[in-house]
Amino acid sequence: MRHVTFSLSRTIFRYEKVRFITVGVINTLVDFSILLSLSLLLNFPVFIANVLSTSCALAVSYLLNKKAVFDTDEKHTARQIILFVVVTLTGLWVLQTLIILGVSTLIKSYASGIDTALAVVIGKVIATVVSLTWNYIWYSRVVFKKEAV
Repeated sequence: MRHVTFSLSRTIFRYEKVRFITVGVINTLVDFSILLSLSLLLNFPVFIANVLSTSCALAVSYLLNKKAVFDTDEKHTARQIILFVVVTLTGLWVLQTLIILGVSTLIKSYASGIDTALAVVIGKVIATVVSLTWNYIWYSRVVFKKEAV
């Protein structure tokens, strides 16, 4: 049974997109764990706890995407790190914000019985899928692009 499980996981993780999603889950766990630990256990102000947790998650994301997802052995370059941060923050701060605002406004306009919180959650889910797609395209084609041999 253990051999079958190992073989199956090796087959599944052969796919770049599966590794990308797995890294995203790990980053989310890192972010939430640090945020909750700092704010609830150590009484850090939420703003500071969030800045620290998202910064840690961003660093973990960079390293795991570079090595585990896109398998790049080249040295860390300032250009690559800057591109990674710009792409990631554009997805998080620009795309997600615009999509959440747009979707929640549309939902509230056309479905009057929907609660505002539910409209925002629906917008956030859609925004997450869009930013996930955005990140994957930019990471694979620009940030961690493998040079043609």
